[in-house]
Amino acid sequence: MQRRHWMQGLIATAAAGSSLDAMAAPAPAPVPVPTPPARKRWALVLGGGTARGLAHIGVLKVLQAEGLQPDLVVGCSAGALVGAFYAAGFSPRQMEELALSVKDSEIVDLVEGNKRGMVTGDALQSFVNKQLRQLPIEQFKLPYAAVATNLATGEPMVFRKGDAGQAVRASSSIPAIFIPARIGDQDFVDGGLTSPVPVRIARSLGVDQVVAVTVSAGPQPARPEGLFELLMQSFDIMAGALTQLELRDADVVIRPALARMSFMDFGSRHQMILLGEQAARQALPALRAKLRLKA
Repeated sequence: MQRRHWMQGLIATAAAGSSLDAMAAPAPAPVPVPTPPARKRWALVLGGGTARGLAHIGVLKVLQAEGLQPDLVVGCSAGALVGAFYAAGFSPRQMEELALSVKDSEIVDLVEGNKRGMVTGDALQSFVNKQLRQLPIEQFKLPYAAVATNLATGEPMVFRKGDAGQAVRASSSIPAIFIPARIGDQDFVDGGLTSPVPVRIARSLGVDQVVAVTVSAGPQPARPEGLFELLMQSFDIMAGALTQLELRDADVVIRPALARMSFMDFGSRHQMILLGEQAARQALPALRAKLRLKA
């Protein structure tokens, strides 16, 4: 009987000692859970280039197929036109179908006897607003900005709300070709005069990274034959230096191979779009690396 009490006491003492040891042992330090890096906000910047701007559609087709959607779309001239449709919710495929079927008369309205230009711009503005069902910029699916140039001050003007057709018209009003777009008491002309590929403007709007698409191929080697060709050649030369300055601040630059394509070759619409697709596919490794995307 005494032996049984002795054994029970020994067991109780051992158990008590084990509990004290457990209480005295320090708790294991919690393993920190790494915080995933915040997704970087990026802008897609679409430059000016008249007919060459159709290559932007090809770029957008590839980006959409890869699931790459920007947080902001900024466009100048032809890039403002393509960018407006994309930001408003048109799919690149819908844009391609529209680009291949639209008639010149739907977007170009010639006028005679006006000393300030040969095209009024009314048709372009109406075309955009009709296709977008009068949707103002602030109701687009993606944040959007169109860049024009204030004719009186020479400063860039960024349109982020209001009449989408009017913003595209102002951004696309090539001097001496289009009559300047009158908005309020100010005249506006093509954004390419101040920011042909508006990378810096995109950065100023709060994004972390910029993917720029330049469709400028530089001046053509052929001798300009008429006033229009001379004006466009001069415009390309002037925009070239500004474009290079802008592109230095871009994280990724997509350059469709458009050197052999004329800025007025609207008959090669399908080929322009294909060249945009090819350039975007070639840029995919750089896009994934810069935007930290999975392959």
